Amino acid sequence: MLLEPGRLCIKKFGRDAGSRAVVTKVLENGFVNVMTAVRPKDRRCNTSHLEFLNETVDLKDQEQVKKVLGIKEKKERPAQSKQADKKQAKK
Repeated sequence: MLLEPGRLCIKKFGRDAGSRAVVTKVLENGFVNVMTAVRPKDRRCNTSHLEFLNETVDLKDQEQVKKVLGIKEKKERPAQSKQADKKQAKK
């Protein structure tokens, strides 16, 4: 079945056009919730705006979802270096 949670697809229209997406929830009237690398928060999308792929992902495994979408985790700098940067900027 094409419309199932975990199905990979490509957005055809909108701000996220051309990016890979994962279906997170199937809604009524031809809509689904998707998560993309551009906007990792769940967004409502019309299914006619998606091109479904023959791949699925386990939504419980967030590392696999991020890897498939190409989302890289941001590395936080230590708190001390942030304060040191502020002091240097004032000088």
